[in-house]
Amino acid sequence: MIKIILVEDHLVVRNGIKLLLDTQENVQVVAEANNGEEAIAYLEENSIPDIIITDINMPGMDGIQLTEKLVELYPKVKVIVLSMLNNTQNVSQAFEKGAKGYLVKNVSYDELLFAINHIANGGRYLCEELAMLLLERVVAKAPGFANYEKDVSASGVELSERELEVLQLISEGYTNVEIADKLFLSKRTVEGHRQNLIEKAGVKNSASLIKYAVINRLVD
Repeated sequence: MIKIILVEDHLVVRNGIKLLLDTQENVQVVAEANNGEEAIAYLEENSIPDIIITDINMPGMDGIQLTEKLVELYPKVKVIVLSMLNNTQNVSQAFEKGAKGYLVKNVSYDELLFAINHIANGGRYLCEELAMLLLERVVAKAPGFANYEKDVSASGVELSERELEVLQLISEGYTNVEIADKLFLSKRTVEGHRQNLIEKAGVKNSASLIKYAVINRLVD
């Protein structure tokens, strides 16, 4: 069971996330808080959760400050930032302070659930929207990417035809559900392919996987 605390000052948003998570058999929302101070106060008196999902902009102690405090006081708690802010400064600052994941609030429910499970299992995650944004900037600054040849064996990774199909759709920004629909697979199977690709490439998350695929010309 993955135990989660939601830290979000907008009640409607918080309730929406809780309703989603309550439908999952392996996830339990054990507490809610309006800001970082309330979250820390809860932790001082109660059991420690596995994950804290937090916004950035909140009154009092914001999400970045909370992340830094959690790393100091409760290093085993994994922090996922869920924010409307999609600029690289906030993303880099969150990971620098110790966050394990960063997602924007228009992320799909399936991607949020994937991120929670992936991070609970020790991974890190950057949502696909931000991953593609960062990738576009990398590609724009590195024209030499166009000179790489598409050679799977040269990349050191052997991928099946199905894995290459999934990788192509991931690079195009499709969610697990959308990929499942396109390839007539179950969502769980697509999640398995995504995790296998991450492990085969030796990277930590989907953002790094996409970058790896572009560098090695594994995707069009």
